[in-house]
Amino acid sequence: MPIVVDIDVMLARRKMSVGELADRVGITPANLAVLKNGRAKAVRFATLAALCEVLNCQPGDLLRWEAEDAAGG
Repeated sequence: MPIVVDIDVMLARRKMSVGELADRVGITPANLAVLKNGRAKAVRFATLAALCEVLNCQPGDLLRWEAEDAAGG
């Protein structure tokens, strides 16, 4: 998938656990794990905004686009 989720990078920079982030954002740790591991099919703007507020970052710090390679596409 060409969209890469970098929540784990921001968690490490902020020295925050997944559980703490989930509590502060107001979502379950399981749903945060789905998003963090790139298995989510969608993310609500309200959730993205809450993540950015708690992590003090921009959406681009959490999500980035990578081109799929032609061989493995």
